[in-house]
Amino acid sequence: MKRWLREPLVHFLLLGAALFLWYEWRGGGGSSGSTRIALGSGQIEHLAAGFERTWQRPPGEAELKGLLDDWVKEEIASREAMAMGLDRDDTVIRRRLRQKLEFLAEDAAAAVPPTGGELAAWLENHASDYAVEPEIALRQVFISVDRRGAAAESDAAELLEKLRGEGADARLEELGDALMLPGELERTPKDQIARAFGAEFAEAVAVAEVGRWVGPLRSGFGLHLIFVRERKEARRPALDEVRSEVERDVVADARKRQLASMYESLLARYTVAIEPRAAEKKAAP
Repeated sequence: MKRWLREPLVHFLLLGAALFLWYEWRGGGGSSGSTRIALGSGQIEHLAAGFERTWQRPPGEAELKGLLDDWVKEEIASREAMAMGLDRDDTVIRRRLRQKLEFLAEDAAAAVPPTGGELAAWLENHASDYAVEPEIALRQVFISVDRRGAAAESDAAELLEKLRGEGADARLEELGDALMLPGELERTPKDQIARAFGAEFAEAVAVAEVGRWVGPLRSGFGLHLIFVRERKEARRPALDEVRSEVERDVVADARKRQLASMYESLLARYTVAIEPRAAEKKAAP
């Protein structure tokens, strides 16, 4: 049953049926010159529901009559405008009609949710899109090049020896120079560290030795001595961790392929002739 529902031909049939039902619901069904306007119960309920959503109450008798009168005027105006060809060459109308057609096609593609096997296969083929960033917990002491000038490197080397002597629990309060960013980071994704300290710094701490003071590492602020407490390497998540994201992407891809298939099928019914531009005609021998 599910395989049958996934066939593009079935989608086109469903799309055609939906367009027909929508046209009938709008009061169509006659020829382009028909003077009959039919307001079905479904349309009346739709108008009443729209009023209730806006005003948080159902419409009164006079208000409902006003809604129906306005709908009839809109239907008459639409028919007369189309009969006069006012819808032709109107970019806004063309785009809106295309949008509605594509919405119907996309809805048909999303009618059957992807199976667990399809989600697993998508994750397998797009693993890098869902990879969990490395997470790093670290301590850092900042040395300002702007303040210390040429002495910054030697000051950093001297301070590094001091920190290595004190080890993992060295007191940092009076060491180094002031910096708005924190001296200690709990386990933090690598991309967040890059946003705070810069990509070069993030790459360096991602490979720095764990459990030992190292440096100096350079950032956009200056020099840093760091102690990596813990590092969790990048990993591929299990499907259950990212199921909602994977399902969203699978459905989006199905909609994209459905649109491409629809246009390919429809294009086969048309002959497209594109004339050269005026400038190209003049340039032609």
